[in-house]
Amino acid sequence: MPVGLTLSTVTQPDALALLEQWAPLVALKANAYAYPVLEVMHIAAIGIVFGTMWVVDLRLIGWMARLDVNDLAKSVLPWTLLGFLLALMTGLTMFVMQIGELINNPMFITKILLLFVAGTNAAILHARGALDASNQITRFQAILSLLIWIAVIFCGRWIAYV
Repeated sequence: MPVGLTLSTVTQPDALALLEQWAPLVALKANAYAYPVLEVMHIAAIGIVFGTMWVVDLRLIGWMARLDVNDLAKSVLPWTLLGFLLALMTGLTMFVMQIGELINNPMFITKILLLFVAGTNAAILHARGALDASNQITRFQAILSLLIWIAVIFCGRWIAYV
């Protein structure tokens, strides 16, 4: 067996074994503070994403009616995107640090599927043009968005317990 390979990496696909031996990843795994810091950054990023989406979704279902929904959405969109990019970067880094465990975790798989559903819902919502809080389909999508993101957060927290 080549130096540095363990029995667990020999049985995994070659690409995965190479990834686990990648120097930056090995250094991250060796640092006791790396994963907790990534996790805090990931949770903060999710808070930004969920918080900004929450406000727009609540406006779409009828709350804060004095605010123009399209102006509100344009105001928070940069923060939503920033939060999403930070969550993506930290999430991917944490994933590669624990790929062997996460790839078989049903809560992780569910979270990823829900993120796909959330993204699809958002893409469909915004592909229809300007946001219209009086449209029933838009209101349904806003409620669905809130429920999906709550489920994403739930699954994300339960990954550690499954």
